[in-house]
Amino acid sequence: MNSKRNKTYDAIVVGAGPNGLAAAIELARRGKCVCVYEANEAIGGSARSAPLTLPGFLHDTCSAVHPLAVGSPFFKTLPLAQYGLDFIYPRAAVAHPFDDGSAILLHRSLEQTATQFGVDARSYTRLLQPIVRDWQILAPELLAPIHFPQHPFAVTHFGLHAIRSAAGLARSRFKEERTRAFFAGLAAHSTISLDQFGTAAFALVLLTLGHTVGWPIPRSGSQNISNALAAYLKSLGGEIVTGLRVQSLDDLPPSACVLFDLTPRQLLQILGDRLPARFRTKLSKYRYGPGAFKLDWALNGPVPWHAYECTQAATVHLGGSLAEIEASEAAVWEGKCSDRPFVLVAQPSRFDSSRAPEGKHTLWAYCHVPNGSNMDMTERIENQIERFAPGFRSRILSRSVTSPAQFESSNANLVGGDINGGVQTLSQLFTRPTIHTYRTPLDNVYICSSSTPPGGGVHGMCGYHAARTALRKSFSRVGD
Repeated sequence: MNSKRNKTYDAIVVGAGPNGLAAAIELARRGKCVCVYEANEAIGGSARSAPLTLPGFLHDTCSAVHPLAVGSPFFKTLPLAQYGLDFIYPRAAVAHPFDDGSAILLHRSLEQTATQFGVDARSYTRLLQPIVRDWQILAPELLAPIHFPQHPFAVTHFGLHAIRSAAGLARSRFKEERTRAFFAGLAAHSTISLDQFGTAAFALVLLTLGHTVGWPIPRSGSQNISNALAAYLKSLGGEIVTGLRVQSLDDLPPSACVLFDLTPRQLLQILGDRLPARFRTKLSKYRYGPGAFKLDWALNGPVPWHAYECTQAATVHLGGSLAEIEASEAAVWEGKCSDRPFVLVAQPSRFDSSRAPEGKHTLWAYCHVPNGSNMDMTERIENQIERFAPGFRSRILSRSVTSPAQFESSNANLVGGDINGGVQTLSQLFTRPTIHTYRTPLDNVYICSSSTPPGGGVHGMCGYHAARTALRKSFSRVGD
């Protein structure tokens, strides 16, 4: 099928997203001969960049802001800066504006952030301070498959709050509507209705990342994360083949093991009847979550935010109150599209001049929609931006629309526009895609995508843990 067909490898990885590249790197670091196969011509999966609108404007095709990348225990061990990866840190991690022209900022300083919450300042500090203090030991525990923790007291403290619904925790813990809304905006990254158990965890993790490592953007786009991973892999002797879609195990060269950076749907298509019927049934019942409807704009100037604070952060959460955000996410969970969707906005060109011509800007935004929805959310998203930035529409030079179907067309892992590799409810978080997590019933065949723990995000931890599993199961021992 290709020039490498007759070569024998220790490991083959199918899919060159961040998790596939992470798996390949971990195997290569342990002395294994590795080759990665990617269906698209460009590597990166959900961490890619492209000129989606006008010449000179560079846009991130999916992920744009990366607290999990800089907070990843695995990525921290890699010399990615030596391979061109440079992160830019805005003054604030997140801005959450309100209709009165004010906004709340997530600062690196816990105390500085808390002062914005009025009577909730003490409550916010008491909730976050222990988690922030313990984050260095919590991160490896939380970004991992289910296991007996090495730090049970820290994990238990986190878990007692994290297991709650975001709406329930916000209402019971905070008195100020502004504090509740701010917390809800963080929790809404879960793409789960905020009355569901476990949604508080998403807010707590993202807040903690803001206080410990920040919410940076990669200079010159998210593609540079993938490019740095690929360059480091090649320095270790790893190989990458692009533009080649694997449709069967028979398409691959001989190897000791194969790891798939794919979701259950693609795994079923490739492995088919090789899998036992019971396992095929389990994979077929795997649940995908809501989709994303995304817009990218080329602008003739910066977004004219009513609240000045919004100029200080690369990420802006548009949803107003807790009640509004809660209603928006609940509607999606029920298969509907909200008239006033919660909108996540990224404005990288405010901090990275390489993204647009001088004096011009790029903007990135998406909202959640039902999986596979064909509803055009353009007007509703732009209405939300105009609400908090009057005059925004007058600055649009060009726009690019990415519907759930277009997400899936460009990246088969984004089934129905689901950017998390499957819904991340408590029942499908630690045992994804099955109780066997990274393993399959086939000897030496593994799963390393975001459909395994710890789930979605550009952190590489799914690939890392899958590779460690392969090293234990398919080779004599895990290298030191």
